[in-house]
Amino acid sequence: MSTNGAPVPPPQPSLSKTTASSNGTVPPSVFTLPQTAQLEALYTIIRDKDTSRGDFLFYSDRIIRLLVEEGLNHLPVVKKTVTTPTGSTYVGVGFEGKICGVSILRAGEAMEAGLREVCRSVRIGKILIQRDEETTQPKLFYSKFPQDIAKRYVLLLDPMLATGGSAIKAVDVLMENGVPEDRIIFINLISSPEGLRTFSEKFPRLKVITGWIDQGLNEKAYIIPGLGDFGERRYCE
Repeated sequence: MSTNGAPVPPPQPSLSKTTASSNGTVPPSVFTLPQTAQLEALYTIIRDKDTSRGDFLFYSDRIIRLLVEEGLNHLPVVKKTVTTPTGSTYVGVGFEGKICGVSILRAGEAMEAGLREVCRSVRIGKILIQRDEETTQPKLFYSKFPQDIAKRYVLLLDPMLATGGSAIKAVDVLMENGVPEDRIIFINLISSPEGLRTFSEKFPRLKVITGWIDQGLNEKAYIIPGLGDFGERRYCE
């Protein structure tokens, strides 16, 4: 750790991170959760079409919290000195700047609670992006951000990354509002290799935290094996 008060660099890619998927090498800006038996058990539950809505909520929330915690590990910190109840001095760290979450509606809203559980009073912004029926391209329909979002680190929240179109549009909107590319961290539960490549080629300085990289997309651009429509399973009986 730096002892002169200079910002401590955020974590660098771990040698133990997942470096390949069934469709090729993972971009260097992509980080996955440790692929443990416990994590795979959680994903097995939420992938199962027979899992009840209550269990889907509970176990997807567990994964979301793990993802948010990992996302926070990639934020820069500075040295911070405090006095403990014993009167001792402890030299630790604190986050370098303010953060906020931005959810891509509607499924991204499901990740807001996990962020609030670990970041008290965190500010939340929202983006609604849908496909334009005439152009077939992602189109911005609504956005609302904290006024000072350009000065914050942004955790962009969306559970699924398929083709990458909505996520790319969301980042474009954030950057149009003054947020630098390298101050955005995109967090999602499941990604396709195709979406990760497209997204990372567009934004090479933006970090992606994903829980699992699946096999790929089918002819309908659905993630395989995937878990179905996250929003419908989350909000509908």
